[in-house]
Amino acid sequence: MSLIFILGTAAGLILYALKQNINLFYTPTELLQAQLNSGQAIRLGGYVKNHSVHYNNSGQEVNFTITDRINEIKINYAGVLPNLFREGQSVVVTGNLNSQHVLIANQVLAKHDEKYMPPSIAKRIEQQHHGD
Repeated sequence: MSLIFILGTAAGLILYALKQNINLFYTPTELLQAQLNSGQAIRLGGYVKNHSVHYNNSGQEVNFTITDRINEIKINYAGVLPNLFREGQSVVVTGNLNSQHVLIANQVLAKHDEKYMPPSIAKRIEQQHHGD
């Protein structure tokens, strides 16, 4: 009986530790509705808003907006963007949300179509867009 208790406790602690390291995907609408702490690591999926990509003078930093066609989140990124990154295309961005609700990105992943986006994110964006 005590062996079952020990194994159950160990399994519970492992699951709790894993939960702390999970980076969930959010759409911009879900991110705005979530009660997240500033500085929390997150992943954001959506489309790069048209006419939102702006490089600084050195060309090493870029600001752009991700949208799910309902809400938008501004992104700041310092680094080289993927070759397939462009306005109107789907992206997944990993980073930390600051107190102004700007995502300070440390990774940007892009693909030429929404098939790159996890199916659950693409489905949620479509449902939000159609008002389901």
